[in-house]
Formats: sequence, C-alpha cells, structure tokens
Amino acid sequence: MILSRTSQYAIQALIYLATRPRGELILNRELAQHLNLPTPYLAQIMGTLCNGGLLYSTRGRRGGFCLRENVEHADLLQVLCLTEGASFSQGCVLGLKECADDSACPMHCNWKPIKARIVRALGRQTLHGLAKGIQSGKYRLADLPMALLVAAEPGAR
Repeated sequence: MILSRTSQYAIQALIYLATRPRGELILNRELAQHLNLPTPYLAQIMGTLCNGGLLYSTRGRRGGFCLRENVEHADLLQVLCLTEGASFSQGCVLGLKECADDSACPMHCNWKPIKARIVRALGRQTLHGLAKGIQSGKYRLADLPMALLVAAEPGAR
C-alpha cells in the first residue's frame, strides 16, 4: 500500500489548489512549475481528477483547473481510490488475486491491522486540513507524502 508517484502528484496538486482562493483557475503548466512536476504527466493526472469529479477544467486563454465545490472536504482515501483504483484499500500486500481471512497470504494476519490503521488515517485527512497545514507553515507541499506516512503510524495524533 505504498503510494504511487501518480497518487503523490495528485495529492500535491489537489492540496495546492485547496490553498488557492475558491474558483481561481490555475494552468497546468503553472501548477507543474510550482510543484516541480512533469507537465504532460500532471495533465494526465488532472484529467483523471476531473473525470472523478474533484476538479473543474476550463479550456482556453483564461482556462485552468480549480476544485469543485466542497471538494476541499474530500478525504485522501477518496483521492487514492481514483488514482490507485477502487481496490486500493482492499488489495493484498503481496499482490495476490485472492487474499482474505479464509484464503490468507503469508502476510495477511500481520498486514490486515496495519492496513486498517492506514485506511482510517487516510479517511481522516481532508484536503482542507492538509491545505491549512501548508498555509500555517506546519508542512511544506513537497513534504506531504512523508507527512501522510507519519500520520498513519500508531500513536500519531
């Protein structure tokens, strides 16, 4: 359940947009430049986020991306289900097709409680909360993937 680069970039982009004034359109190239991300790859990610209902996209000279209404209250689990796939929170740590209590992989018993804590932590982290952390100086935008891992550790919070 390690976050892919796609998910990391999506989270960073969404949090950046959540720090901007509501409705402000940001061009993909500006966003990529600010976050130091590859522009074409970010464009694909932003398309996925638009199709998933998290962003508005407007073409043209005055176009760009902005968050849809109330998306800042979306949690990271919702974002990761878009970028990693619907089975993100259910998949086997070893990648087996079937892994459940009655057909367990060798890691199942150890991984199941860890996965449950991670899923809970991701469900508690909203874009709004993370954007506030950025704005207050608690986090830097590039630090967020590591900050998410720290928040998922036992005893965090």
